[in-house]
Amino acid sequence: MHLGHAFSAILAHDLARAMGGRFILRLEDIDGGRCRPEFIAGILDDLQWLGLTWDGPVLRQSERMALYRRHLDGLESQGLLYPCFCTRKDIQEEIARSPSAPQGPDGPLYPGTCRTLAPDERTTRLSAGEPHCLRLDMRTALKQVGPLTWTAIEERGRETRTLAQPEVFGDVVLARKDSPTSYHLAVTTDDAAQGVTLVVRGEDLRQATHVHRLLQALLDLPTPRYWHHRLLVDESGKRLAKRDRAMTLAALRESGETPQGVRRRIGSPLV
Repeated sequence: MHLGHAFSAILAHDLARAMGGRFILRLEDIDGGRCRPEFIAGILDDLQWLGLTWDGPVLRQSERMALYRRHLDGLESQGLLYPCFCTRKDIQEEIARSPSAPQGPDGPLYPGTCRTLAPDERTTRLSAGEPHCLRLDMRTALKQVGPLTWTAIEERGRETRTLAQPEVFGDVVLARKDSPTSYHLAVTTDDAAQGVTLVVRGEDLRQATHVHRLLQALLDLPTPRYWHHRLLVDESGKRLAKRDRAMTLAALRESGETPQGVRRRIGSPLV
């Protein structure tokens, strides 16, 4: 964890305690290739060193794949998912052929190549075991739910209603062969399962909330409020990242820094 992670964790912890709520810890470890036991141990050590305590057991997403699969099955039964056989190269080439390709928060949107495949072609390719991911048919999903909103809390506690615009992401991927759930589906499922009423995370994830609000509507799940806090930056104005080893909590701890000193460095998260 680095100072930016500390800022987010301290804010979530302090808000929960101030509101008389629960602060829960979830390990979003769906990427088996990047999640290692030593990394998890490091996160727990850092949080404990900061003096943060959580309520209830630690939830691990890697142990909840069956639940995510049930939600995928539910979306599929509504005709909202389709298999996409396109490789990254296929998608890049298709986008290159369309100079006016629409842009989303993460770059050019998927052009929908596999959305219109004939049913018999889909069946044949699935039966042959061709690698694929599952995409949400955004246009069909939006027609089903209509306009959606969610409540955003700004840094001084002011609440605003935000119109959800998940269409800016196009047909998002909800599952892959090597990762049977996406971040979007997993966190939406677990926020509901854990009774989360306030999600606290960085401003960089504000756009993702539009997709999560849509999934909540499609899966008939409750909608929490969202507090997207400012991001910490280094001396050059760049956002803190995992590669900034000098700003990790482990490095600061080894240099003699204290938890109180970390709080002074990041400033008050509640301002």
